[in-house]
Amino acid sequence: MTTQRNDNLEQPGRSVIFDDGLSATDTPNETNVVETEVLIVGSGPAGSSAAMFLSTQGISNIMITKYRWTANTPRAHITNQRTMEILRDAGIEDQVLAEAVPHELMGDTVYCESMAGEEIGRRPTWGTRPDRRADYELASPAMPCDIPQTLLEPIMLKNATMRGTQTQFSTEYLSHTQDDKGVSVQVLNRLTGQEYTIRAKYLIGADGARSKVAADINLPMEGKMDIGGSMNITFKADLSHLAAHRPSILYWVFHPGSNIGGLGAGLIRMVRPWNEWLVVWGFDINQEPPKLNDDEAIQIVRNLVGIEDLDVEILGYSLWGNNDQYATHLQKGRVFCAGDAIHKHPPSHGLGSNTSIQDSYNLCWKLACVLKGQAGPELLETYSTERAPIAKQIVTRANGSSSEYKPIFDALGVTDTTTNDEFVEKLALRKENSPEGARRRAALRAALDNKDYEFNAQGTEIGQFYDSSAVITDGQKRPAMTEDPMLHHQKSTFPGLRLPHAWLGDAKEKYSTHDIAEGTRFTIFTGITGQAWADAAVRVAERLGIDLKAVVIGEGQPVQDLYGDWLRQREVDEDGVILVRPDKHIGWRAQSMVADPETALFDVLSALLHTKQTNQANQANYS
Repeated sequence: MTTQRNDNLEQPGRSVIFDDGLSATDTPNETNVVETEVLIVGSGPAGSSAAMFLSTQGISNIMITKYRWTANTPRAHITNQRTMEILRDAGIEDQVLAEAVPHELMGDTVYCESMAGEEIGRRPTWGTRPDRRADYELASPAMPCDIPQTLLEPIMLKNATMRGTQTQFSTEYLSHTQDDKGVSVQVLNRLTGQEYTIRAKYLIGADGARSKVAADINLPMEGKMDIGGSMNITFKADLSHLAAHRPSILYWVFHPGSNIGGLGAGLIRMVRPWNEWLVVWGFDINQEPPKLNDDEAIQIVRNLVGIEDLDVEILGYSLWGNNDQYATHLQKGRVFCAGDAIHKHPPSHGLGSNTSIQDSYNLCWKLACVLKGQAGPELLETYSTERAPIAKQIVTRANGSSSEYKPIFDALGVTDTTTNDEFVEKLALRKENSPEGARRRAALRAALDNKDYEFNAQGTEIGQFYDSSAVITDGQKRPAMTEDPMLHHQKSTFPGLRLPHAWLGDAKEKYSTHDIAEGTRFTIFTGITGQAWADAAVRVAERLGIDLKAVVIGEGQPVQDLYGDWLRQREVDEDGVILVRPDKHIGWRAQSMVADPETALFDVLSALLHTKQTNQANQANYS
C-alpha cells in the first residue's frame, strides 16, 4: 500500500464550474485555441497562490493540474510569519486560521529516545519562549501557525477560482513554444485523451521538483537531487497522553538507525492534535529501497513512539529523496518557474511551501503591472534577480538544518555505533556522574540550543532583502545588523527590505502598516510636514496610470502613530517619504522633502517600473 496522488481516470473526482458554463470534465473544441493572459501549470502552494494573486489583481488566468484534486498527503505544514502576512493581504488569513493548529500548540519541540521514553531535551520554538515571543509579536501582525498542505491548498484554490481563475483538473502540460507575443502550450485532457492548445501571454511552471516546464526551458541548476532517502508514514493513533502536556508539532527521536538518511534524526510530526501523525524515517539511498507493507510501517511507528502494542491505523506511506538543488535563473522569455521547480531541499526548517508562496507573491504583482500596461517587460527580469538568491539561501539553510543533528549524535556518543545494543548503551552515558558525563551534557545542551537556527530563525523567514532595478536607493549602504541575521530580522526602511510592522490607527481601531500597504497597489508613507508628497502622489498616479495610495501619518490625521513605533522605525524625517511596492518591500525612500516632489516620485516610479520611454511621451501629453 503506497500513498500517491489518485490518478484513476475512471473516477469522476471533483468538478469546477467555469463562468462559461463548462465543467472541468468538458472538452474544449479541438479547432479552437483557449486564450488567457497567464497559464499556471501546477496547483500546489506556488501554483494555487499565483492563481489567487493574479485573480485578485484582475488578471485572467488558467491553472491546470494533471491530478484530479489537490495534495492528498499532509506534506508541508509550518506556515511562517511572512507567509501569513501574505495570506492576510490576500484576504484569507481568517480562513487559514480556522483550519490551522494555533501558534501556542506548535512550539515545545521535544528530543527523545522515543515519544514514550526518556527525554533528551526540549526547546521552545517558533517564537513560543517569552523572550522570542516578543520578537515575533513586534515583527508582524500575523503569527506562525501549522496547517497541512491538504488543508491549505484547497483554501487558496477555492479563493483563486471564486475570484476568476479557470481551474482545470486532469489536464496535463505536454510542451510549449513561445514567440514575441505569447506562449502556445500543448495540454492533454487526461479524461478524454484529447490534446489542445492554450495560448497565454505568460506561462508559470509551478509543477514541482521534477518540473517539466523547468526542463523544457533548460533552467540552470546547481546542486544534486536524491542525496538521502526518506520515508513518510501517515497514521492515526491517540497520543494525547504523550503530547498534550508538552504540545509540539515535532518530536525528534534518537533511535537506533535514526542517523541514516532522513532529516537528520527520526521524526514524529503532529498532523492534527493529537490523533493524526506522520513519521519520517530515513534509509540509505545508495542501497535497494525498502519495500514497505502495513506490518512494517506499524513496527516503525511503534519503535519511534515507544509503545510495543500501540493501536495504529496506517493511512499511507511513500518513499522520497532529499534534494540539494536550486536554479540560478528562474525564467526564459515569457516562461517563469516558481516553487519546488526552482528550490529543491528537505522539509527541514519548514521553508518549502512558504518560499513557494513568496515566489509567486513577488512574480505576480510584476506580471500584473506589465499586463496592465503600467510597466515595461524589463520589470519581469527582476523576478530572477530577487528570488534566485533566496532559492539558494533556503536550499543551503534547509540542508544545513539537517546536518546540524550530527553534533547531537556526537554529544550522545552514538554517531559511529554499529549495533542497536551499542546505540542504546551509549545513550545512557549522558546520565553518568562523571567528568565525561558532565562534558557530554554540556555538549548536548549546546547542540540542542544551536537548533534555534532551524526552529527560531525569524531572520531567515522574514528577513529577505532584494537588490535589483525594481529597488531604487540613494547610494547609501545597507545598515549593518547588530544581531544574528538568521535569528533576527532587520527592522529598517532601507530599500529592498520588507516593510517594518507598526500598529497605526485612531481612537476606534488599529491596523498594521502591512494592512495599509495593500498588495494591489503602491503606497507611500509620509508625515504631516510631508503633505506635498501625498499631493504629488495623486498627480503621479494619474500620469503613470497606476494605483498609488498616499498615507499621511500624524496627530489629527485619519492614520496616527498609536504607540510611536512607526516613528522609531521609519528612519526618515517627518517630511521624508517611503515608497512601498505591492509585495510590501521598500522600493525607495527620501530622507526629507525635496524641491519638486512630483518629479522625484515620477522619476523613481518610472525607473522602478521600467517605463521611462513610455512615460516621457505621457509626460509630454500630460503637459
